[in-house]
Amino acid sequence: MNATKAYVLTYLATLVAFLLLDTLWLTQMAAGLFKAELGDLLRPAPLLSAAILFYLIYALATQILAIHPALAARSGMAAAGYGALLGLASYGAFDLTNLAILKAWTPTLAALDMTWGAAVSALSAVAGYLAASYLRERR
Repeated sequence: MNATKAYVLTYLATLVAFLLLDTLWLTQMAAGLFKAELGDLLRPAPLLSAAILFYLIYALATQILAIHPALAARSGMAAAGYGALLGLASYGAFDLTNLAILKAWTPTLAALDMTWGAAVSALSAVAGYLAASYLRERR
């Protein structure tokens, strides 16, 4: 298998893991909290084009900033750590900015969402790392 194909498959593994986990989180766990805290500020349905663009960009960032360094270190723990840091920083930028400028955004929302961002990013990075490691062994 060539490097480009392995790169694309690793990206897809990361993207699918992130999408599955985040969909579960958003539909089963966080939906009630966001509705209770934000009420009428929420859209009746998510703007899918914006969501899709986020997921595509974020999976690429995870691959470059978390999975590649972990592959160089040959460490799944590094993938988890780099992924968690990426998630904390990315979700922190969103949540702390919202907390700073939006009256409806609460410290509870910020803390929970940042925690989730770190967790989902770590798990997705590990999924991508495992896929890349498997593909590397097959070459």
